[in-house]
Amino acid sequence: MTIDDCRRFYSEEVKFAANISSPALVEAFARVPREHFLGPPPWNIGSPEQRALSLLGLGDPGYVSVNDPRALYHNVVVTLDIARNINNGQPSALGRWIDALQLKAGERVFHLGCGVGYYTAILAEVVGPKGSVAAIEFEPDLAARAQKNLAAFPNVAVHQGDGALFDPGECDGMLINAGVTHPHSTWLDRLREGGRMVLPFTIPAGSDGMGQGLMFKLTRRREGYAAGLVGPVGIYSCRSVRDAQFEPLLLKALSTRKLFQLKSVRRDPHEPTDACVVHGPGICLSSAELVAAPTPGND
Repeated sequence: MTIDDCRRFYSEEVKFAANISSPALVEAFARVPREHFLGPPPWNIGSPEQRALSLLGLGDPGYVSVNDPRALYHNVVVTLDIARNINNGQPSALGRWIDALQLKAGERVFHLGCGVGYYTAILAEVVGPKGSVAAIEFEPDLAARAQKNLAAFPNVAVHQGDGALFDPGECDGMLINAGVTHPHSTWLDRLREGGRMVLPFTIPAGSDGMGQGLMFKLTRRREGYAAGLVGPVGIYSCRSVRDAQFEPLLLKALSTRKLFQLKSVRRDPHEPTDACVVHGPGICLSSAELVAAPTPGND
């Protein structure tokens, strides 16, 4: 098989593993050269399942060293820095999250935690040349690599720094690729009406900055922010978008499975009710469905 054949097969593998509905996203996986973003060989690849077990202390990650770029076109993680436990994420996981954004050609996307830029390139392919992607990465070395890797994408701007301090401008989609306890107010403000945000609500899991929790999709409506479950997640934390008051509440919501009932995010001041899954000052994760606002001109 040629490498183009491998990329095409890989895109179909990711499509079915992630249940992707967007043809443009499947095509992006077939077009973007993964090896371009990962540095020179040899590359260390690993099973996501084995890596998850190792994070729980149940064995070695068991990476396999390869030199043939065709080996990268499977639903596997590829290490970027073994010492720091940093990898290029699992394609089916990122594919599921990106698909949940329901991106269209010409839209603007914010990508927090872009790493070396591979999935940023996927986003850029989906929104096309008339769309744009604002990406940010906290780790300086990874941001520098992303800037170099994405130099050929005129519709992408890569920044280095704290994503909580960055204003991405108005966006149609946001991929928050780091664990938080709550949605940042700037992200909520900058999401256009009808815009979608995918972000992980997590609790700490170990001492290396990893967290575990649930990935949700928020959609901005005229009447507020609707929420829907995307799936479970294990991911590094965004330290600046974590509130110590929220972490025990999130832990309780996860352990009681109440977080699975999340239907909306409220920003209005109110007293806690039974519908408040995680209630705090200025933000509330709620199990209450959004109530549609009256259409202007109608009673």
